[in-house]
Amino acid sequence: MNTYAELEKLCLNIIHSDNLIAHKMQQLCNLLDAKLETYDWTGFYSADEENKTLLLGPYKGEPTSHTSIPFGKGICGQAAESKKTFLIDNVSEQSNYISCSIHVKSEVVVPILKHGLVVGQIDVDSHTPAAFSKKDQDLLEHICSELAPYF
Repeated sequence: MNTYAELEKLCLNIIHSDNLIAHKMQQLCNLLDAKLETYDWTGFYSADEENKTLLLGPYKGEPTSHTSIPFGKGICGQAAESKKTFLIDNVSEQSNYISCSIHVKSEVVVPILKHGLVVGQIDVDSHTPAAFSKKDQDLLEHICSELAPYF
């Protein structure tokens, strides 16, 4: 992939397709995994706002036992609770980190907001320390804002 702008166009084509939301999310996971070498696990969680819980949705990468995460727990739960992006260069320095794999070194989590409520999020793990840049954050935040109306 030559640029993030090209990747963003491919993502927008997926998001604005006629496919069901679950299929769009799986296609996005597959595309990001294929095009960005430091994306070792890419997945979506949907939010159960009433029960303050994240539920695992489509993903690409090693299976995870974290299929349900309470708001506030781990990086994913903190992002859901705060409604803010978390870009973590070194997960071992986080006291509230939930380990999915001993190989994960860095993580970025972006909440998906619709009408001010968290409806889901994208979570990307990397086996590379400090794998994510502002370009990654901007790309993922744009994906989430474009995907939000489909929730």
